[in-house]
Amino acid sequence: MPNQQSRKVFGIGLNKTGTTTLGQCGRILGLRCTSCDRTLLEDFRLNSDLSRTIQVVEANDLFEDWPWPLLYRELDRLFPGSKFILTVRSCETRWLKSISQHSLRTNPAKHCRKLAYGFSYPYRHEQEYLDFYRTHNQNVREYFADREEDFLEVCWENGDGFEKLCAFLGLPDPGVRVPHANKGSEQHPSLFRVATNRILSLFIQ
Repeated sequence: MPNQQSRKVFGIGLNKTGTTTLGQCGRILGLRCTSCDRTLLEDFRLNSDLSRTIQVVEANDLFEDWPWPLLYRELDRLFPGSKFILTVRSCETRWLKSISQHSLRTNPAKHCRKLAYGFSYPYRHEQEYLDFYRTHNQNVREYFADREEDFLEVCWENGDGFEKLCAFLGLPDPGVRVPHANKGSEQHPSLFRVATNRILSLFIQ
């Protein structure tokens, strides 16, 4: 069984639920953190290949964004004793609004939404995105039911912070506020990129 210092910490909340904030918290706590890796998502979705994913896990401590939310069952089996953190929004409509805005400012050729959700844009597929969010969260909660030592659910918007996170990880509380990463990054997107994505959303599934 891994010791307290060697345990892996997997963020398994969907993107736009405060995953970047989780990564920033991990860095403050001295953990080696890694974020979204589209190539690993492709490996899993297109080839069911976890070989490179395992290498990345072995080289880091905390993981957030894609592909990690889709892999919690496999990761639980491959890395016993790991910690799993489900980040959620205060309500699902706030999540949908956030991911919809985010989709307008991302690179149309390099985003992960098609691989992850099955549709490139939330527009005209709002219900499918909401269903994915609800089903994912429900499945995670059911999978980790009665495993409080392994699983934590946090919502930064509802006031969860380092006290709760550090108690779960068995690490000292740094005594600082949780950094709300990416909070303002959607306020001033490129108008050209917004227009391009908005047009593409009308034609691309």
